[in-house]
Amino acid sequence: MAISKVERLVNLVIALLSTRQFLTAEKIRASVAGYADSASDEAFSRMFERDKNELRDLGIPLETGMPSRYSTVEGYRINRDAYELPDIELTSAETAAVAVAAALWSSPELTSAAQSAVLKLRAAGVQVDADPTGTVTSLPARARGSEPALHALLAAIDARRVVQFDHRGSPTDPWTRRTVEPWGIVTVHGRWYLVGHDRDRDATRTFRLSRIGDEVTALGPAGAVTIPEGVDLRARVLAATSTGDVTGAARVWVPDGRATELRRLGTETERRRIGERDGTVLEVPVRSWSWIARVIAGQGADALVLAPNELRDQVRHILTRVVAGTAGEGER
Repeated sequence: MAISKVERLVNLVIALLSTRQFLTAEKIRASVAGYADSASDEAFSRMFERDKNELRDLGIPLETGMPSRYSTVEGYRINRDAYELPDIELTSAETAAVAVAAALWSSPELTSAAQSAVLKLRAAGVQVDADPTGTVTSLPARARGSEPALHALLAAIDARRVVQFDHRGSPTDPWTRRTVEPWGIVTVHGRWYLVGHDRDRDATRTFRLSRIGDEVTALGPAGAVTIPEGVDLRARVLAATSTGDVTGAARVWVPDGRATELRRLGTETERRRIGERDGTVLEVPVRSWSWIARVIAGQGADALVLAPNELRDQVRHILTRVVAGTAGEGER
């Protein structure tokens, strides 16, 4: 059976890397699989010239030189020092991340990619232990939901397509159909979550993957989903999974480029200019009114409560106490 061009090039690279001496064209023709079947010397010469040019185009350092002091025919080899990867240095945290990735992506669809990445790192001399810190363990499959659902969601996120799936808030709740613009998938406290815009509820929502049904259907054309710029998916999940239920929502105005913490917690609803500053109105879900009041007060002049009035009064009270305390310190 004829050998493909790619296989022939791989064989040529292996042969030229395996020797410190220069190999003549005739030696290569006789020893490298893929050249022996050339119909004539001219055919081999044309094929070999094309292959040499392709290797150089790929950045492979092909060298020429004499095989021996008595030789009159030019030979070839690959400069191993220039071809081999430089030393790769990873911190303990980066090495741990590689090990976690290899453990997490153990699904049938992704096993090959994970193994290939780890093998390349090991080939470059990086020691990637299965558990480099003594605390890294593989997550159970139930934490990331079903493999078909995960695979379909990742494909939809990559293609920026809307998805539809069945979901339930708890293992005993009935299934409900949800239509979502997916933004991304993150892991928090050992669980996997999908974050996106729920079209049915016209709001940002977080879905635990283990509570999403096996069948995830992609809808509409690719590129239809727009992911908000600068959105912090992990912060959204942390806010949605914090202890306690959402008891309401606050509308807060923040100027452009400021109040990053509030931007992570809230959803932009409109643009508004207040005074001489351009900004955004956020809708922030609230589980603890005292906590969100402290967060808003901590922004100083970079956050203005629009509603509810009770929260505005609470923030004003906190700021008044801070000002009074500062003034008292200045008098001492």
